[in-house]
Amino acid sequence: MVVAAAEMLRKAKEGKYAVAQININNLEWAKSVLQVVEELQSPIILGVSEGAGKYMAGYKTVVGMVNGMLEELKITVPVALHLDHGSYEHCYKCIEAGFKSVMFDGSHYPIEENIAKTRELVEVCHSKGISLEAEVGSIGGEEDGVVGLGECADPDECKRIADLGVDFLAAGIGNIHGKYPANWPGLRFDVLEAVKAKVGELPLVLHGGTGIPDDMIQKAISLGVAKINVNTECQLVFAEATRKYIESGKDLEGKGFDPRKLLAPGAEAIKAKVREKLTLFGSVGKA
Repeated sequence: MVVAAAEMLRKAKEGKYAVAQININNLEWAKSVLQVVEELQSPIILGVSEGAGKYMAGYKTVVGMVNGMLEELKITVPVALHLDHGSYEHCYKCIEAGFKSVMFDGSHYPIEENIAKTRELVEVCHSKGISLEAEVGSIGGEEDGVVGLGECADPDECKRIADLGVDFLAAGIGNIHGKYPANWPGLRFDVLEAVKAKVGELPLVLHGGTGIPDDMIQKAISLGVAKINVNTECQLVFAEATRKYIESGKDLEGKGFDPRKLLAPGAEAIKAKVREKLTLFGSVGKA
């Protein structure tokens, strides 16, 4: 069964490594990630955006699929199923569906409304043994049609949210969803240090892990980041591997493309990318 994420992030912060959140979009995605984390004995967070949840026929379908895989693949490492950038309404849908971890992204609300909704969700989640991630300062780029300008979080606002009892906090420090532009100035470590000083031992989350230089990743982990989200890189390698397979014409005979053969190269590409990220984040062998 899927587990809450709070304990694995607490251990990650103490151990100076980060747990990867790999967003999943279909069965092949989820299966590939689970096979690699079991091989490397790494804890993992499977992220599900609202769009991905809809694509996979709903949150209950996702919960059933992942729990079935955990049993059939004999997965022994901690696995959290996590709503990524969830709205207030969708947090409740995921709680009802059986998620053990949700993110409420209230960063687009005025701070008082963000606090009020977060406070309510903390109480609901903790009464059910569910972990809650909150966000302060929008993350740059686009996530399911929601565009953020990459503003930096206010450390005092981070403390107000942290004091509500959230389990981990995403604070904007100049990070961006998707590909980083050539003129990106880098992460604002001064902001990260100021946030850490305000929130104490609360694990911090770095969204937009794709394209951030390795040395910045390592420094962020040293400053309290215990969870790093990766999505775009997996999407890119999956698409490229699938494209190459189609263009090779290897499966054009007979009845046409076999979907299992068509998606296999993409699945292998995701496995390679996940191995790379788990090694970089230092979570190998930490299950």
